[in-house]
Amino acid sequence: MGSRSRKENMERIIISVFGMHCASCAANIERYLRKLEGVSKVNVNFATEKAYVEFEPGKITAEELENAIEKSGYRVIKSSPFGYASKSQGADFELLVRLKETALLKTKFLVALSFSLPLMYFSMSSFLKLPVSDIIIRNMAAIQFFLATVVVIAGGQFFVRGTSAVVRSKAANMDTLVSLGVGAAYLYSLVNSIFIWFKIKPYSMHGLYYEIAAFLITFILLGRLLESIVKGKTSQAIRKLLGLQAKTAIVVSAGVEKEIPIEQVMVGDIVIVRPGERIPTDGQIIEGRSAIDESMVSGESMPREKAVGDEVIGSTINKTGTFKFRATRVGKDTFLAQIIRLVQEAQGSKAPIQEVADTVAAYFVPSVLLIAVIVFLIWFLSGAGFAFSLTVFITVIIIACPCALGLATPTAVMVATGIGANNGILIKNAQSLELAYQMDVVVFDKTGTLTKGRPAVTDIISVGNFERNDILKLAAIAEKRSEHPLAEAICAEARKVNPESLEPELFNSITGKGVIARLRDDVIILGNRKLFGERKIDISGCEERIMALELQGKTVMMVGLNNEVAGIIALADTLKASSKQAILSLKSLNKKVYLITGDNRRTAQAIAKEVGIEQVLAEVLPSDKALELRKLREKGLKVAMVGDGINDAPALAQADIGIAIGAGTDVAIESADIVLIKDDLMDVVTTIDLSGFAMKKINQNLFWAFIYNIIGIPLAAGLIYPFTGFLLSPVVAGVAMAFSSVSVVVNSLLIRRFKKKA
Repeated sequence: MGSRSRKENMERIIISVFGMHCASCAANIERYLRKLEGVSKVNVNFATEKAYVEFEPGKITAEELENAIEKSGYRVIKSSPFGYASKSQGADFELLVRLKETALLKTKFLVALSFSLPLMYFSMSSFLKLPVSDIIIRNMAAIQFFLATVVVIAGGQFFVRGTSAVVRSKAANMDTLVSLGVGAAYLYSLVNSIFIWFKIKPYSMHGLYYEIAAFLITFILLGRLLESIVKGKTSQAIRKLLGLQAKTAIVVSAGVEKEIPIEQVMVGDIVIVRPGERIPTDGQIIEGRSAIDESMVSGESMPREKAVGDEVIGSTINKTGTFKFRATRVGKDTFLAQIIRLVQEAQGSKAPIQEVADTVAAYFVPSVLLIAVIVFLIWFLSGAGFAFSLTVFITVIIIACPCALGLATPTAVMVATGIGANNGILIKNAQSLELAYQMDVVVFDKTGTLTKGRPAVTDIISVGNFERNDILKLAAIAEKRSEHPLAEAICAEARKVNPESLEPELFNSITGKGVIARLRDDVIILGNRKLFGERKIDISGCEERIMALELQGKTVMMVGLNNEVAGIIALADTLKASSKQAILSLKSLNKKVYLITGDNRRTAQAIAKEVGIEQVLAEVLPSDKALELRKLREKGLKVAMVGDGINDAPALAQADIGIAIGAGTDVAIESADIVLIKDDLMDVVTTIDLSGFAMKKINQNLFWAFIYNIIGIPLAAGLIYPFTGFLLSPVVAGVAMAFSSVSVVVNSLLIRRFKKKA
């Protein structure tokens, strides 16, 4: 089924494709689709069994693309107007199709095995002196023909697909190799059987290779059955995310409550949610209040209190009260749907390292066919005999396996991006996964990234006879009518002591200096040096303490009452709990860490010292952040940028890897390569660790895939036979080929053992 999204005048669709059995299949579909008018970009992923197509709607439709794939010999699940990410039953249907395919493969394997075992017994009876009745011996050719024919029919899909690939796409694939190898063994045996039945000379019971044809199909079916099972496990992350979606919603219309499928909820609908229910879609509360479990987004186990006006996120869980909300985003526009779309696109993207495997796979099948023919001719012309030469030909064709090469990278990418998503890390593409661990420098924005982005009162110092609470009370009265962020922080601190503050009779805000308020006969002043200087209030006795606080990077406000200094209030944008540990962990990974900010150098240095950062880029204008990153890259360094604001977007795009804090702006998230949903900076470390772990598995996969073919094909060709007398059996080759792909997928699944640092 298709998942679509608009990008300028192009449209993108994700099509689920069934019937691919190797990287060559994926390459053939890509070549076929690229020839179609209106198609601008195609990526067919063998591991995910999906085609990612970008096309121009005016020239070709999604339905025509799906039909084109079916014409090339494969099956698709037709697209839905809601898309994969928003229609959960579509995903359930896709899973059902996959389960049916696995069940069919299991049935075919059991049938093939049941008929192959007696065939092997009969074929080995004379060599191992096994007991066989005379009637069977007299009719051995006919019995073997019958048993082998049943197995060949069970595996008939290989012949159909192998032939259709050549006819329709004018290109061979793995099924072509299988059909040639099995077909050669079966047809050669059939010809010899005819000679035996009609007593045409020369004929020989030793010229029957039915067991080779049967067991090749049996082991290939076993390999594909195991591959189907383990490949299904690689996509568990998507299914887990889809499982978070609510299936229905209770909508209130004209005072009547009605339960409807989630797909029918529209923007503006009033939805009611009761305790224990999953919130159906994104929206804003209009009535009631509750505590909501948002752990899937924030990672925090404690529920968050929500009231009228607060935003709610679809698929989070309502814990206590009943409330009504107005739907603001539905279907593919919800927060969860966007996460699923990002994970899907990441799993379907190709890492740069995969280009090598793709290039090899593109030429692999025709090269193997050529090698097999050459080897056959060499052995036949050297006098080895037709039967021997045919055996070598079959073995070379069967042992060759581009599947392992095709699965090496995408299966690891699928598992790694899925693990990232489960940990609140959205890796948008395979390239970012590959590059993350290679970063030399990690640059952090300050406000909202290292810090909480919200000022808070840190120090209250009394002067003269005033008490701490007196100073806080005076400051809260002065700031009660102000909307400045510093005022909000002061009033919030005052409410901890006294929930209600008095209303000033007069309020005057002086930009860049502070405020003056009057309460009955008292004049309250709250501001900086400039304001107190203008009012001719002596602050010399506080100067040392003010400078000490400023050196710590804090904003200092003085509180005065009737032309007398009452006290000092210092505020600062406090660090996030995870900042220090994240910086320390990055240093342990030998990463250089920079702080970049528009703040003055004194404040920047104070924050940097507190978290342990030595390199500071201070007083950098928003427009110049990207320039500073470019300078680092021009030194040959690979740079990651971590930020959250609109002014970070150019820098995020300029960096080799842009990492956006999920609580930040949509612009920053759109510009980034990686999004941290939980606003936890330790996830920067987790991303780098996960990247390194995944790349280790990818390199292992590629190494073994290449080594398997580099060693296997010469052995199959009989390269060492003249020196050792050893010749690889076609049956053993079939077993090796079947399990090579399975081993690669299993190795990729080991990425699931990855554990993030505490």
